[in-house]
Amino acid sequence: MNFDLSPDERALQDAIRELCARRFAPADLRAEGMSAGRWGALEEAGVFTLRVPEDDGGLGLGMTHAVVAFEDLGRALVPGPIVETHVARAHGVPAPTSGLIERAAPTIDHFEHLLAIVVLDAGGAARLEPSDVEVEPVEAPLDPFTPAHRIVSLGDGERVGGPDVASRMRAEATMLTAAMLTGIAAATTDAAVAYAKEREQFGKPIGAFQAVKHLCADMYVRMEVARAAVYAAACVLDDPAGDDGARAVAGAKLLAGEAAVANGKTSIQVHGGMGFTWEVDQHLYLKRAAVLRNAFGGTHAHEEAMAACL
Repeated sequence: MNFDLSPDERALQDAIRELCARRFAPADLRAEGMSAGRWGALEEAGVFTLRVPEDDGGLGLGMTHAVVAFEDLGRALVPGPIVETHVARAHGVPAPTSGLIERAAPTIDHFEHLLAIVVLDAGGAARLEPSDVEVEPVEAPLDPFTPAHRIVSLGDGERVGGPDVASRMRAEATMLTAAMLTGIAAATTDAAVAYAKEREQFGKPIGAFQAVKHLCADMYVRMEVARAAVYAAACVLDDPAGDDGARAVAGAKLLAGEAAVANGKTSIQVHGGMGFTWEVDQHLYLKRAAVLRNAFGGTHAHEEAMAACL
């Protein structure tokens, strides 16, 4: 199967990369986090309406286009409920910001910014207002750009879809989260390689030493394997004649999560002593990778999902 990007997908990729470079530089995120202006830039770029039908004001594209966009959003560490809002819009929940959680979830991210919350359970999907949810803040969340709240209680909400809709929303959210993890794996690889070319020891770049070469090569392989799995799973979800994609999506999330976390750790190692400091951005990528790896099903859940498909 040919996973080369089409001209339209490359144009979308270029547009998202330009937006991220212009509005989501790491220094700006450290200083201000997500602002109304930055969220509006995502809205204007069509991030949340990529898969909304054209008749409803969207772009009418598929999951393959969305994956391309979200890979670069992950690469830039773009914060906020972007996956949740995108999936909710694609399923007819028009709120400017939406959350998407399982009814049994212990926490919810970005609660203070949400205008709607979609809760998934065995009965399907239900829309809740923030006032229907009782929460308490987590004082020290792992990712400084992902504020979290513990869920104390959830209301019943208004049913917006049955079990099939809930299953589809889970798969799509998992797919886009895997794409963001792939972007993190790519960003940390690029950072490690760039640093290995610049940093010198014993009169030569550290990238000239075999041990560092192997670290960077392993990072690249993990990233490319994850990217292939993510692109393949997106194609499965876009194929109406195919299966439900459960195994492909679970495999993509597993590989992308492993690549993002392992590459985050390795990039810190390649950066040496300075890699462990607050000033270097690599710890932010590792923290985001750890958060996203457990979003929409952690490692064990997706391992069980893959086993169930055998």
